[in-house]
Amino acid sequence: MPIAILSALSEPTRLGAMRILADGQEHCVCQLMARLDATQSRMSRHMQTLKQAGLVVDRRDAQWVRYRLNPNLAPQIRAILDAVLAAAEAEERNAA
Repeated sequence: MPIAILSALSEPTRLGAMRILADGQEHCVCQLMARLDATQSRMSRHMQTLKQAGLVVDRRDAQWVRYRLNPNLAPQIRAILDAVLAAAEAEERNAA
């Protein structure tokens, strides 16, 4: 299970989506597309990967899909996610 989670988080667009969703809010795929400069089809594929890994849940809202972090993540999976997000944030700070 940890390898599947790390694999899902290893792609920059997916990691970026998880960083956005880490605020605990629900985000429309259109918001993710705009913030990550991704096409709708590309963003949908990435979000499907995150959903299959159990990291996000979705809700259809008319023509859009809204995503949020899976509120039922196991504590050990949440710890992995938190560590990856913290490392990504530290890397970004060091690069600036």
